[in-house]
Amino acid sequence: MLNMPKPWRLPLLVLVLAWALLALIYHGTIGAMVSIWDRSETFAHAWVVPPISAWLVWRLRAELAALQPAPAPTWLWGLLPLGLLWLVGELAAANAPTQFAVMGMFVLLVPAMLGTEVARRMAFPLGFLFFAVPFGDFLTPWLMDRTADFTVLAVRASGIPVFREGLDFVIPSGSWSVVQACSGIRYLMASVMVGTLFAYLNYRSHTRRWLFVGVAIVTPLVANWLRAYMIVMLGHLSGNTLAVGVDHLIYGWVFFGVIMLAMFMIGSRWAEPDAAPEAVPSGAPGAHGVPLSRWSVAIAAASLLLALPSVLRMHANERSAHGEPELVAPQLQGWAWRAEPHSSWRPAFANAAATLHGRYEPDRGGDAIGVYIGYYRDQRPGRQLVTSVNGLVDGEASGNWSRTGSARASLDADAGATDWRVAELRGEALSQVSGGGSLAPRLRVWQVYWINGHAFTSDWRAKLYGAWCKLQGRGDDAAVVLVYADKDGAGPDDARLRAFLSAHWRTFHTALSGVRDRGMLRQP
Repeated sequence: MLNMPKPWRLPLLVLVLAWALLALIYHGTIGAMVSIWDRSETFAHAWVVPPISAWLVWRLRAELAALQPAPAPTWLWGLLPLGLLWLVGELAAANAPTQFAVMGMFVLLVPAMLGTEVARRMAFPLGFLFFAVPFGDFLTPWLMDRTADFTVLAVRASGIPVFREGLDFVIPSGSWSVVQACSGIRYLMASVMVGTLFAYLNYRSHTRRWLFVGVAIVTPLVANWLRAYMIVMLGHLSGNTLAVGVDHLIYGWVFFGVIMLAMFMIGSRWAEPDAAPEAVPSGAPGAHGVPLSRWSVAIAAASLLLALPSVLRMHANERSAHGEPELVAPQLQGWAWRAEPHSSWRPAFANAAATLHGRYEPDRGGDAIGVYIGYYRDQRPGRQLVTSVNGLVDGEASGNWSRTGSARASLDADAGATDWRVAELRGEALSQVSGGGSLAPRLRVWQVYWINGHAFTSDWRAKLYGAWCKLQGRGDDAAVVLVYADKDGAGPDDARLRAFLSAHWRTFHTALSGVRDRGMLRQP
């Protein structure tokens, strides 16, 4: 503070107070973001984002010191849409919208408290902060599919026969699986962040900057595909003594490091000299000439706008359903309920408020039909229905069950829920099947989300509708409904599952609505 220009002392104090208020109101969102940095290797790079941003601002200190900060309260209006985004994300129990909104508020307070010109000079350091938001996990399944596509194609092009099913494939020397660690999402996130920083520091032309950012996106994708191909070939040619287990992750990071180094060395050949410092506009009002009342009004307005979304959220929570939901299997004519699951498969939907898993057996004999219901209430991060870690199989588990195909299916309008997701699961490792073992068990699974009385197959539609219901005071009760059968028992084109759902979905809907209604009658 002793060496700080006098016109900056009061504005920076006001900005720090505004940031402290933001952290106090949204400490839950900030804490959730930091916890993801701590536990996820994919977003571990986010720890260095705030220090890098601070260093980038420090590089501009001479330019900034020549400016004379003054509040620009017009920017505070931007807190309204950001607050709405946070509120929708919070009600939908979606991390990314809430964290982007809070980071946006953090950035927006800079022009609001220090002025537009100051924020313009700091535009890149402020924008760089958004790399601290853990975002992009939704790309993992797509990246896994593309990695498997390229690897199988390249191995076949090398003259090696391949049998593929889903994300698993077998070659004469052994079997391989593309798991989440093979998706390349970690390489992609780190490359985009570092590549963007490199482009800002080395290029003045916006065209060159965007071109290099594009290279930083494409390079890790292609590098990861080549890495996967090389690992399979190393394993094949070495008789599965190299690039198996932990070593293939080590080889992967070494290969990625070499590729990144080459990318930066090539990119540095077109580096441009630093631009001359911009002239500081003359005649700007100094902080000594800004009445204290303007700072007081700015911080008071910021306080009200920052607190409003949190107040609305508390109001919505007060009108939500309460108590632990109780699930009971509905009685279906012609079917008998058994509490034992139909197979060894267990869906990977974590932390449901209540679950129901068993099977219906036809009174006249025949194959059973399994039913799983995961019911969610009072959703929050770690206990929400729609999330990237919830699904039919656990992408990180080492169990035998895996997805081998997926599609969409429709029922007649009279059935109630007309659109369904359909998946096929295999219950044995592909290496065991190809090795002459018994035929692997296979399941046909039909899935739908039940959100406060409406059925959805789209993740984002289910999220938005759930948030809208909670905002209206109708609670956030939601469930995933899975109906499944052995592939042979499901019949051609899943005829038995279609008939079962067409006849009985409305009964399940009524039962779920009853669970919700009983919760709405309870007092918190």
